[in-house]
Amino acid sequence: MTRQISTGSSDKRVGLHRHLYVQVLVAIVCGGLLGYFFPRLGADMKPLGDAFVRLVKMVIAPVIFLTISTGVGGLREGGKVARITFKALAYFIAVSTFALVIGLVVANVFQPGAGMNIDPATLQAASVSQYAAKAHAQTPAGFLVNIIPETVGGAFTGGDILQVLFFSVMFGLALGMSGERGQPVREFLDSASSVVFRLVAILMRTAPIGAFGAFAFTIGKYGVGTIAHLAGLVGAFYLTAIVFVAVVLGAIGWLNGFSIFRLVAYLKDELLLVLGTSSSEAALPNLMEKLEAAGCEKTIVGLVVPTGYSFNLDGTNIYMTLAALFIAQATGVHLSLPDQLLLLAVAILSSKGAAGVTGAGFITLAATLSVVPSVPVAGMALILGVDRFMSECRALTNLIGNAVATIVVARWEGGLDKGRLDRALKSRPAAEAPDRRPTEVPQPSLEPTP
Repeated sequence: MTRQISTGSSDKRVGLHRHLYVQVLVAIVCGGLLGYFFPRLGADMKPLGDAFVRLVKMVIAPVIFLTISTGVGGLREGGKVARITFKALAYFIAVSTFALVIGLVVANVFQPGAGMNIDPATLQAASVSQYAAKAHAQTPAGFLVNIIPETVGGAFTGGDILQVLFFSVMFGLALGMSGERGQPVREFLDSASSVVFRLVAILMRTAPIGAFGAFAFTIGKYGVGTIAHLAGLVGAFYLTAIVFVAVVLGAIGWLNGFSIFRLVAYLKDELLLVLGTSSSEAALPNLMEKLEAAGCEKTIVGLVVPTGYSFNLDGTNIYMTLAALFIAQATGVHLSLPDQLLLLAVAILSSKGAAGVTGAGFITLAATLSVVPSVPVAGMALILGVDRFMSECRALTNLIGNAVATIVVARWEGGLDKGRLDRALKSRPAAEAPDRRPTEVPQPSLEPTP
């Protein structure tokens, strides 16, 4: 029997305990308590979180391939793919650059690192050397070449989203050009999509276990008290990210006809997954499915969301300029306006050049600091201890930013069903929507079928 979601007082309501977001929230609280009262046992829960993230990563490549290849393969107009990609990249560059500027402004106004008077010679440079080495290994040219996989199998086994995206677009274009001969392949891929998304729904049932293990490890390993030493930086970053989402992304949403707060409420399952696991990839398959259910065209979702995971990192960009100036202030380095503008220009490039690399936020920060010699790269050791806590906020902001970007690009491209979006976000009763469709909320079911 299919579960129905209530949209009125007469519908049968599903028990609160059966909602995924409630289960994940309870798991996060339980994991935090375990890590706080039994730190060693909490730290031992790490494999649970790692296992869940790996389960989700296992299906990311098939989800992207099936979504994009079927979507692009069904297009009659070949130039539409290039047009969607161009609009998405234009949006990414504009908004992510604005996020960098906001981080720069906040750091100058609040100066969270001022007065610390840290001697760079006393810092343990070895603790951040691995990140600096990865940063130097990433060049713009190498990044662009790396988008092309060496083999088709390598695109799916290497874990690089952009390589999967590249092959999927090329395959979809070839499928669309095949005409009637490609019809059996399209039908097979459509059927495979249904199976894979059902698999995603099954995997999501283990999300509370993964969130419990990941959060227990974070609190048990690093401790809540770790934040107190750098509360100014952590607090400034969280406050800035919240203001960015509410004001900047909120204004973008308002201009495009939707509420950012209702969108956040609609994505609560995915946001809690990210909070619990500190991995935005854990929510990628569900984010794509929910955006499709909310009225965004399948092809646009398939192109914008995976690309945004590499190019539209709003939270990471705020973190980069804020953390860079924090290190400069903490070590007594004065950065003039030209120095800060150089820092900004480098960050715009480095935030794209290290996309898709594990620990990208810390690596891109190392790449940015290496170009401004007056700021010691070793100063990154100051924030290494609390980076885990800030990584959660980065991932949450990145996910919301990519959801907003997808809806905006879909609207620009004429691929947004406003009636379905309104019903999904519950901005008005379904009966008032322009096209009279079934009254159930169009969001994917992640709870077990009763």
